[in-house]
Amino acid sequence: MANGSGEVVRNRQVIFRDYVSGSPEETDMEVRESVLELRAPEGSNGVLVRNLYLSCDPYMRIRMRKLDVPSYRESFHPGSPIIGYGVARVLESCHPNFKKGDLIWGITGWEEYSLITAPETCFKIEHTDVPLSYYTGLLGMPGMTAYVGFFKVCSPKKGETVFISAASGAVGQLVGQFAKLMGCYVVGSAGSKEKVDLLKNKFGFDDAFNYKEELDLDATLKRYFPEGIDIYFENVGGKMLDAVLLNMKLRGRIAACGMISQYNLEQPEGVCNLMNLILKQVRMEGFVVSDYYHLYPKFLETVLPQIKEGKIVYVEDIAKGLENGPAALVGLFSGHNVGKQVIMVSRE
Repeated sequence: MANGSGEVVRNRQVIFRDYVSGSPEETDMEVRESVLELRAPEGSNGVLVRNLYLSCDPYMRIRMRKLDVPSYRESFHPGSPIIGYGVARVLESCHPNFKKGDLIWGITGWEEYSLITAPETCFKIEHTDVPLSYYTGLLGMPGMTAYVGFFKVCSPKKGETVFISAASGAVGQLVGQFAKLMGCYVVGSAGSKEKVDLLKNKFGFDDAFNYKEELDLDATLKRYFPEGIDIYFENVGGKMLDAVLLNMKLRGRIAACGMISQYNLEQPEGVCNLMNLILKQVRMEGFVVSDYYHLYPKFLETVLPQIKEGKIVYVEDIAKGLENGPAALVGLFSGHNVGKQVIMVSRE
């Protein structure tokens, strides 16, 4: 057990100012400087870390509103740092699972240094022969989300047809590659020509389309899936979900991962075609990845060899500097990022 050096350092932080209505803006956050004693309190399970990379994820928008109903994640606290997934180096530890010098990924603060008081939310990084930033995405929460949602929720079979919305994002790009490795026919939607090209030429999707250029999503999906969709990996919701419901095959499966089109709306859009769940005996299931973290070792056994053999590739959009964190997070909701959005806090 280490008690820390007691050195006092300046600690830059991204502070959440107040609850958000509508689209988030950079001014909903501000970068401040505080002071912190580099010490893990004796008798606690606390782990003091220096943050290296922080993850920008769409679900964080939900935490920016005041939640009046129980949720698996609570709201951000006005006046306190933003909280999310990150990669960090342990400086001092009072927890038996971690020691000084360890690299970890898990829930941390948007700041240079954090005292993690619930280190059970963190994983020790054992494999450092891949970029550390991958543990905010491919080898972290988004990677596990793709793995669990596709293999456990959707139960895919070789030769099935798979559609993925927001397909160039942190999760979607992996779902598509998992599906291709299984021998599925895969189509993705994205919001720009650059992202569509990425899906087809980098990630190996069979096809892709820019949803912003399609006036009739039902007709679009019939063009790409004339015989229907076996599996839909849902990241968008709204009009896209409504069109997909018209095009699902008998006994199709929908993994409800996210609904980014709805996060900034004060009044969520209704879905009109839910009768198709009954008529086509479609199973639609929402899931929370943290319920499946016990599968993380098996996930690594599957994915690490595929990365090293070049069977899985990954695209990141890295913003350098904590001060660029607010812009990077807000940019998620206008499609500014290409690939997984990461903030590099420190190279050590």
